[in-house]
Amino acid sequence: MAAYQYIARDDAGNEFSSLYTNVESVETLRNELVKLGYVLVRARRQRVPAAPRHHVRPREVASFAYKFGGMYSAGLSIAQCLETLERQTDNRAFRMILADVRRHVEAGASLRAAFEPHRKIFSDFFLGMIDAGESSGRLAPSLEASARYLEKRLELQQKARAAFVYPIVVGLVCSIVVTCLLVFVVPVFSQLYRKMHVQLPGPTRALVVFSLVLRYWWWVLLPGLAGVVLGLRRLFVHPKVRTRWDRLKLRMPLLGPWHRHMLVSQFVRTFGMLLSVGVPIIEALETAGRVARNEEIARIITDLRQAIRAGRPIAWSLRAHELFPPVVVQLVASGEEAGILPEMLAKAADLLDKDADRLAASLLVKLEPALTVLMGLIIGLILMGVYLPMFDYMAHLR
Repeated sequence: MAAYQYIARDDAGNEFSSLYTNVESVETLRNELVKLGYVLVRARRQRVPAAPRHHVRPREVASFAYKFGGMYSAGLSIAQCLETLERQTDNRAFRMILADVRRHVEAGASLRAAFEPHRKIFSDFFLGMIDAGESSGRLAPSLEASARYLEKRLELQQKARAAFVYPIVVGLVCSIVVTCLLVFVVPVFSQLYRKMHVQLPGPTRALVVFSLVLRYWWWVLLPGLAGVVLGLRRLFVHPKVRTRWDRLKLRMPLLGPWHRHMLVSQFVRTFGMLLSVGVPIIEALETAGRVARNEEIARIITDLRQAIRAGRPIAWSLRAHELFPPVVVQLVASGEEAGILPEMLAKAADLLDKDADRLAASLLVKLEPALTVLMGLIIGLILMGVYLPMFDYMAHLR
């Protein structure tokens, strides 16, 4: 796909200039403009802008969904809504995306197809809700439900970050203190012991080596660290490694229960919202699984899909997997019996969110003293290694 800066003429003979992205050739651009009632005068290929996915925040997408739904429910057409929101958007990258979506809609594409090239920004869930809203004629409620879901997800992410701010700060402070000791303190004592001709014990020699590496070979450490990070990222892309890592996250002693609640809550909430706008059960399951981005959930969804196609109730299928707490299974069973499954799934997700908040608070209470002790232990061991030769020297003097 390419981008073209073009000049076109309308029926009245007025010429105007604009930019058209995601088009294969000049001929395709000419055909698209003909559909809009314009005649292409001149076109020049432009350098394709860098992918803007890193510059569009999830909160902007949620705000866009709210405004889009409100404007559409007020009677404006989809193209008018997109054009207005495009002008109101301050983010240049997001404005380019909305302009591209609007052009596809004006050319006759469905709203789902117009958003499809930007799936990474708007997510599988958002596209599924739009598709269901268009098919059922409930686009405005679907957009509003999408916005509520995105805001709830952002709220949970912010709570998760807030819960682990303290451990991260403690880790950073510990790293800074250890680095300062190795760079500034250890060399001073090393020179002192060399002048005193003191034989260094093993721990002290190790500290001296670490200090030398950090002071004179830091330019090797940085690329090496970057290489390790890139290597780990590529390693975790491998299906087998990704599957084992996802399973490990669910079975960790302290973080496992909290992560399990967050994962199941996200899956259940997504599944319930998709069902509430008329998405078929199988399609809703698959979309919720893609949103969860967990190989264990993907494996479970395969079993759920087969069980549901065999005619078994959803609650019966969920009961076969330990990942889903009994309260979720019971609420799903009640929802199926009463015909209010989406509402019961939403309640189950709310309960899981509250449990996840309690687990995060409990985990933080346990982590604070443990991290403080660990930081003190690391710094104490370094200082002990620094002063060990001094103790030996004083013992020889006596």
